[in-house]
Amino acid sequence: MPNLSAKLGFGPQERLLIVHADDAGMCHSANAATIRAMTEGVVSSTSVMVPCPWFPEFAAWARDNPQMDVGIHLTLTSEWQHYRWGPVAPGDKVPGLVDDEGFLWHRVEDVATRATPDEVERECRAQIERALESGIRPTHIDSHMGTLFARPDYFAVYIRLSREYGIPAMLPRPTPDLLERADAPAGVIDRLAALESEGFLFLDRLVLSLAGDTLEQRRESLHRMLRSLEPGVTQLIVHLLQDDPEARHIAGSWRTRVVELELCIEPETRRIIEEEGIRLIGYRPLVERWPKEARA
Repeated sequence: MPNLSAKLGFGPQERLLIVHADDAGMCHSANAATIRAMTEGVVSSTSVMVPCPWFPEFAAWARDNPQMDVGIHLTLTSEWQHYRWGPVAPGDKVPGLVDDEGFLWHRVEDVATRATPDEVERECRAQIERALESGIRPTHIDSHMGTLFARPDYFAVYIRLSREYGIPAMLPRPTPDLLERADAPAGVIDRLAALESEGFLFLDRLVLSLAGDTLEQRRESLHRMLRSLEPGVTQLIVHLLQDDPEARHIAGSWRTRVVELELCIEPETRRIIEEEGIRLIGYRPLVERWPKEARA
């Protein structure tokens, strides 16, 4: 079967890379880091967390920079200890998604054992509509912390909304390596395998994170990945923060997020990409080829 590179009209031996920054909109530090990495560095795509307090700031930037590749990071969890957010839909309309304080649950497991697929659809639809109303023209949707891959009925919501709105969904090809690292139930894996015959487009490879904790370790991991990149479309996920008091107070993982920002903007990264003949892309090439249905 042709790889995604060939399906998008590139040569089948071309090596295409999406460097994707998750969690835009989460806080000001994430916004500043993401914008810097997209304008000065190698990040070629991002997705924004609509329920978060700093979503409006990033939405304004995306609206003013429509050429940028910006998707919606469908968010059903609120994972940090002291920095929380609630749903976009009214809490009484999605009771299974909120804790006793009215925030989204901390963990994917908390959502998966409480929220109905109808509640999940109501909230995801509210997030998409808010993004559209804010002037964002999303190039794709994906799932914060993979919650929409946690149950087959949640995954069905993800695919249904993608088809209805005509917005590409981040879909990784279920390779043996990914199956070993991911924790999706069998029903989701089976449905993933069937979607390609329906015209859905799959990333050839998904790199969930770089290896290591220090700048040097992650730099080595990144350089190794770039030099060994295979033909087709690979997506590398990064999480970015600038080093400031806000980041340090919110995220226990702030150090690695600061490191990933440094890697995305340092000249050596771009030099290797150019030296290897790797083409950076976003999700925009998928939009016109994505299965759509007429909306009433």
